Amino acid sequence: MPNGYNGKILHVDLTKGTLEVEEPKEAFYRKYLGGSAMGMHYILRDMPKGADPIGPDNVLTLFTGVTTGAAISGQSRLNANAKSPISGGIGDSQSGGFFPAELKFAGFDGIVIKGKSAKPVYLSIIDGKFELRDAAHLMGKLTGEVDDIIHKEVDPKAEILQHGIGAENGVLFSSLCSMSNRHNGRTGMGLVMASKNLKAVVVRGTKKVQLADAKALTALNRVGPKALPENGDMDGLAKFGTAVVVLFNNTIGTLPTRNYNEAQFEGCEPISGEKMAETILKERDTCYACVVKCKRVVEIKDGPYHVDPRYGGPEYETLGTFGSYCGVDDLAAVSLANQVCNEYAVDSIAAGATIAFAMECYEKGVITKEQTGGLDLKFGNADAMIQALYMMVKGEGEFGKTLGLGSERASKVWGKNSDEFLITVKGAEAPAHMPQAKRTLALIYAVNPFGADHQSSEHDPYYEEGVGDFNLDRLKQIGLGSPQPAYSLTEEKVRFAYETEVFYSMLDSAELCQFVYGPTWTLYDGKDTAHMVSSVTGWDMTVEELMEVGRRRLDLFRVFNAREGLTRNADKLPKKFFKQLAGTGPTAGFALTHEEVDSAIDHYYKLAGWTNDGVPTPETLKKHDVEWAAEYLPA
Repeated sequence: MPNGYNGKILHVDLTKGTLEVEEPKEAFYRKYLGGSAMGMHYILRDMPKGADPIGPDNVLTLFTGVTTGAAISGQSRLNANAKSPISGGIGDSQSGGFFPAELKFAGFDGIVIKGKSAKPVYLSIIDGKFELRDAAHLMGKLTGEVDDIIHKEVDPKAEILQHGIGAENGVLFSSLCSMSNRHNGRTGMGLVMASKNLKAVVVRGTKKVQLADAKALTALNRVGPKALPENGDMDGLAKFGTAVVVLFNNTIGTLPTRNYNEAQFEGCEPISGEKMAETILKERDTCYACVVKCKRVVEIKDGPYHVDPRYGGPEYETLGTFGSYCGVDDLAAVSLANQVCNEYAVDSIAAGATIAFAMECYEKGVITKEQTGGLDLKFGNADAMIQALYMMVKGEGEFGKTLGLGSERASKVWGKNSDEFLITVKGAEAPAHMPQAKRTLALIYAVNPFGADHQSSEHDPYYEEGVGDFNLDRLKQIGLGSPQPAYSLTEEKVRFAYETEVFYSMLDSAELCQFVYGPTWTLYDGKDTAHMVSSVTGWDMTVEELMEVGRRRLDLFRVFNAREGLTRNADKLPKKFFKQLAGTGPTAGFALTHEEVDSAIDHYYKLAGWTNDGVPTPETLKKHDVEWAAEYLPA
């Protein structure tokens, strides 16, 4: 009997209507741990080169990790992978909540989905038993409505992962949503599931996770609650959620404002985590077995914008994209925008950033009120923002349909040099962390296989002069001990970016929360992470073995992208990042240079063992024990 994992993966062929169980060997689980590293094994093997992202040949994988469902914080995570309809390269997205643990309790570690059903169906997995069921009656309904119907049909305690109306209406950046408020949000995984006529995956189980050393895990689990109040970063996250960084980022000049033209927002205080806690916060929610409780739940009954607590509350990124990006300082309006994204299951980063892009296009005369359907789409107009969002998710009119394509494709529709206003990498809108000031993010945004992402590496302040011993001592566990000058992009900073990216890559394979396990500020450090995995599985895990998993994942991602034609040619940043920031704050006038970014990319490729074009070599694949992937390298 394996410890931690079930040893079972469900393969679903929707075209044939078949469901088969695979039972991989222990070595398979130890090599990949789960998540996207494991998913890539099937995607590279089973998806033909050049597959249409929204065609039946695309392969969608949903994987937990070897420790998912264990009684400790930060382990209930799920990774979704497929070819992205946004970039044409690999799509990758994580979510938390209770669905991941429940999938494990239902008897499976992951699901591999191929083909396309002739009619809408949903997949039911209840205590090891599985079937495809009719889903015609679920189409066209909000996520909360779908949850209510399935709970009555299957089990009130079932967990449900679904695509939403946004995907049914063709929104490119549609997400997968569970609990009506937890998302596999980025890279368009909701549209991929919708293209397969698979409405939802429903799981319920009573099987408990077997532990190799329950006493060791319990001891480690007791450390977390005691350490949380003493860790300033974690304590703030618990009290105010990710929104705790709104005011901090504004202070240091890294709060994207008015579509990334400025780095400070005069209306930051009304949309801050502190203001949320004072006014509309109803409760703190959590993921399975987690003590941090960083999830916000808000409620608004009065005023023009009513918000239902079942749809959670806005995270920092949502407060950024619908708030400062759009010049909107109305917390109620941003909270409603968050709810709409949850109701229709679309990525809030892409949705808000696309509207901010449209606002700049409107103010610069690229699009007119006639094109917007009568909306006066100026920065700061909260009503227009909400109306544009509804048009987007409902696919209303030419304007709504164009917004649903995301800003990069909208720019091609509208023309008139609107590409000058884009903040996209590989088609994905940049999150609310500014690479002009956090220079290593410029590198990571460029080279990240699925586009600009803020949770694929550690951020610069943790490796700049003046960083505290607590964080530096943790970084030394992965060979980093020489903090660099602020705002620099030295070769040592590039090494920091790469090594922490490897660590985060491992977390997205082991499926561990980056707010609980990490190389710096989190509840548990690298050694704790290795100890936790060992306690659950019984393997003698080390930090270096964990890092190898992270390297494998990055290698496999880059192999897939290279096969699909995305190499260094896709590792490009938008023009806007090379233009000086406006405003008067501490980063006013900051801009990236092509020379520093190109040099950083060169050095990064060398560290990774890839070619000058960013492609893993056969030797590197062999070194990282994934030499089988060499057959998928382009000739």
